[in-house]
Amino acid sequence: MKKEDCILFSGGAQGAEAEFGINAEKIGIEEINFTFPGHTIVRTQGLRVLNHEELKNGDISLEYVSKLMNRRYTDNQTFRKILQSIWYQINNGQEIFVIGEILEDKTVKGGTGWGAEFSKICNKPLHVFDQKRNAWFTWKRLDWMECKKGKEPVISHPHFTGTGTRFLEANGKKAIKELFKRSF
Repeated sequence: MKKEDCILFSGGAQGAEAEFGINAEKIGIEEINFTFPGHTIVRTQGLRVLNHEELKNGDISLEYVSKLMNRRYTDNQTFRKILQSIWYQINNGQEIFVIGEILEDKTVKGGTGWGAEFSKICNKPLHVFDQKRNAWFTWKRLDWMECKKGKEPVISHPHFTGTGTRFLEANGKKAIKELFKRSF
C-alpha cells in the first residue's frame, strides 16, 4: 500500500486526533477532519465542516447510545453534533484506530466510545490502544484480544480512521507514532 493512496479520517480535536493528523502530515498522507460550526479543533488540514443537513445523516438516538454504552448521555446539542461527526469518521474509514481506555463492560471510555461501538456495528476492523494497560487490543467478534509484542496492528486499508481521547498520554502518543512507522 502506498501512502499516496491513503486518507486519514479524523476530527481534528486536541489529543489523539491531532496526533494522528501530525503523524499523517509528516509522511504525506492526506487528511480529512470532520467538524461542525462552533466546534473547537486544532487541526485544520483537510477541514470538512458539516452543515445541519449533513449532521442529520449521522444522527442517532441518545437513548440507544446510552443503552448500548451502559451510561447516560444528556441531550446536549454540542455532544449530539460530536456524535454525528464521529459517524462521518467511522463511516468513511475502512479500518478504525482509537486511543483511549477499554472499560470492564468492553466499551471504550468517553465520547470516543461511540466511535468504537459504531465500528463494531459496521463490522469494521477496530484497534484500540489502551493507555492504562499500555497495549493494543483488536476487537474479535465478541471480545477484545490483546496484541502480542511484535504483533501490534498496522494500517492495512487506504481509508482509515484515527480518533480517541482528548487526554493523550505519552504512551498514547508513542503508540500512534509507532503505528505509522510500522505501517509505512
